[in-house]
Amino acid sequence: MRFGYGTNGFANHRLPDALDVIAGLGYEGVALTLDHCHLDPYADGLGRRVTEVADKLRDLDLAVVVETGARYLLDARRKHAPTLLDDDRDRRVDFLRRAVAIGADLGAEAVSFWSGIRPAGIDQAAAWNRLVDGCGRVLDAARCTGVTLGFEPEPGMLVETIAGWRRLHEALGSPDGFGITLDIGHCRCNEPEPVPGCVAAVAGHLVNVQIDDMRRGVHEHLEFGEGEIDFPPVLRALTDAGYRGLVAVELPRHCHAAPAVARRSIEFLRAAEQASRRDGEGRTA
Repeated sequence: MRFGYGTNGFANHRLPDALDVIAGLGYEGVALTLDHCHLDPYADGLGRRVTEVADKLRDLDLAVVVETGARYLLDARRKHAPTLLDDDRDRRVDFLRRAVAIGADLGAEAVSFWSGIRPAGIDQAAAWNRLVDGCGRVLDAARCTGVTLGFEPEPGMLVETIAGWRRLHEALGSPDGFGITLDIGHCRCNEPEPVPGCVAAVAGHLVNVQIDDMRRGVHEHLEFGEGEIDFPPVLRALTDAGYRGLVAVELPRHCHAAPAVARRSIEFLRAAEQASRRDGEGRTA
């Protein structure tokens, strides 16, 4: 199991400093959210800065996935806007294509993104058509660079469940390279099945995992032990699924105490992993 940490949980740190802290705590990778403070894809000197980050990741022996959930990167007044569902969705497509290019240069294991919330005045069918079209355009860019896409079901968005991801995957022609990003907390919040069952259900398409605690019906990313998830069976399910990608902590609202939270998180995950191994050994004894 390779644990990582999301840089959106280190938004008060310079990116090189955040990477130093994350690696120093023993994480093996990062989920890098492109944002104003961390590798802004619209700032001058992007090629040079991407090279510097790639060198830093290599020096620290950190794997990377690219995340695209920055809140106000594209619009200073509208959180997460524009999305693939908005009238000005071409800006989101352009951003995601930039993320794919950056991911290719960084050697990212996946580039992750989501649908967005259906805008007022846009009916379900029109929003769906916009999403399929936008995903297809991003998929074309990813195919050209060999980058794997991980689409994340997000509570409250047009695609918010695993079933929604399956429908989207089918609408795109069930392409290779269009996998699923699974947030473990979202499974508890939003899915009818137990969390380990969610992992098993998408085992063949799983390309990126975010991990956090959560409660049923409440979309709030919590530190481990503050929600309702039993983590050893979840980690056992990931092992049984043959998943070899990063399992990255997703705590974007904990930046004020990032180093301490990251330390507590990896200690918790290591203990949970040991418990999952004991459980696995007990089942095979």
